[in-house]
Amino acid sequence: MNRQQLFLLAGIALFLGGCSLAPKYTRPEAPIPADWPMGAAYKETQAMPGAPTAQALRWQEFFTDQKLQQIIKTALNNNRDLRLAALNVERARALYGIQRAELLPTVSAMGSGGKQRVPADLSATGKSMRVEQYSVNLGISSWEIDFFGRIRSLKDRALQEYLATEQARRSAQISLVSEVARVSLTLAADRENLKLTRSTLETQQAAYALIQWQYEVGLATKLDLRQAQIPVDAARGNVARYTQLVAQDKNALNLLTGSPVSEDLLPADLSSVIPPKEISPGLSSEALLNRPDIVAAEHRLKGAYAFIGAARAAFFPRISLTTALGTASAELSGLFNSGSDTWNFTPQIVLPIFDARTWAALRVSKADRKIVLTQYEKAIQTAFREVADSLAVQGTINQQISAQQSLVNAVAETYRLSNIRYKTGIDSYLGVLDAQRSLYAAQRVLISLRLARLANQVRLYAVLGGGSEKTFHTKADHSGRLGRSRCTTTGGSPTSTASRPSRVSTLTGTEQQTIRDFDGQGGTQPGGQRPCRPERGVR
Repeated sequence: MNRQQLFLLAGIALFLGGCSLAPKYTRPEAPIPADWPMGAAYKETQAMPGAPTAQALRWQEFFTDQKLQQIIKTALNNNRDLRLAALNVERARALYGIQRAELLPTVSAMGSGGKQRVPADLSATGKSMRVEQYSVNLGISSWEIDFFGRIRSLKDRALQEYLATEQARRSAQISLVSEVARVSLTLAADRENLKLTRSTLETQQAAYALIQWQYEVGLATKLDLRQAQIPVDAARGNVARYTQLVAQDKNALNLLTGSPVSEDLLPADLSSVIPPKEISPGLSSEALLNRPDIVAAEHRLKGAYAFIGAARAAFFPRISLTTALGTASAELSGLFNSGSDTWNFTPQIVLPIFDARTWAALRVSKADRKIVLTQYEKAIQTAFREVADSLAVQGTINQQISAQQSLVNAVAETYRLSNIRYKTGIDSYLGVLDAQRSLYAAQRVLISLRLARLANQVRLYAVLGGGSEKTFHTKADHSGRLGRSRCTTTGGSPTSTASRPSRVSTLTGTEQQTIRDFDGQGGTQPGGQRPCRPERGVR
């Protein structure tokens, strides 16, 4: 066999290595309504003309407060959880590279030399002799030709895991951005509560000092004095409590940002915070399918399909090749002389006859697909519920704030009139005390509602998938039901998911772009896939 024949056989093996036994993938139907919820709680969310969608708005555009932007930027640079997510992406990328390399032969060069004395009774000449042999070889050792796509399916599974890990990093960034904003708003609310509590304490201390003077001169009773002491002690306890909460909020913010936040970046109260932009949830719930955690779940579902292909391929023969080209000589000086070239070509085929583990592995792969499919559907349902809850808050929070503000005004007026009636001797101090408690409680509720409105804007932005900087877009087809496919032909160029369903055995445009990024500047792509009928006997 000459070298041309050897290269021809290797080319044929590469061409035949394009078949895949992975079942066809089509995106499952989303187990949620196509439209957002409607009803009394969602009236204000139905018509939002001109408002951008969350995924179309970068976090720098959504958060208009300059100080908050700087805090978020610091967190994105220093947060350890986000850094860990990025390192997991790098690890998944490296694992994909290892699995992808299994498709290629391992070429190695080997040189050897040796001397041997052969005794007379073992020598072909009947005389003792010395034998010398030197050789240099370049060859391939036990290269599995992926005729039925086992290695290719494992490579596709590793690719989907890499893509899922990248989406998990995006999801971690969304969570970090929203959590930094939430903690910052909570700090502003707690500082406002602390300011309110201190103001209440000063008012109560002034009232207590007045009643103490009246008691000393005989104008007030001891009961009035003790009743005036009650709100003073309560306000002192609340001041200590909110001082503690403010310190804990700062600690939480420092942990999220990975470094102490400068005091001039911290909000003084809720009134000093510039509210985020209003956003629209979009026309339908289909927008959720682009949320990073749902896209990650879909990539894992594709990986489960690829694993089925690897399990099916285990039922078919494995073909491996060992070959080498080199030169050999009995003298080191003649190693590269003409006529000293050598070659060997050793194909091997292993046909499985009985191995119960392959059937068990196939059942495991199919069970894994059902598990991952259920997780994917649960992720969609959870996302829909999160958005629906935020929309319910958005549709009612303004009414709650309006009602609470009216209540605060009414209780403040009641407190003013109660003070007048006490000072004129019409009522006892118990009426003043009751009105003061009601006013303080109503003001605290108003602060919590204002915080809830701002925090819900941030939450709605996050649950709709806003706040991540996309490395690449991941598109999947809009499918019918789940199905299986036979091998299909695809070229090396990116395929449009709008014109054909994406397959585990067919690289989408996104996945091919990922491979190009992995290779560097436009590396060689896997070749086309040969049509075949792999489902015979393996159901």
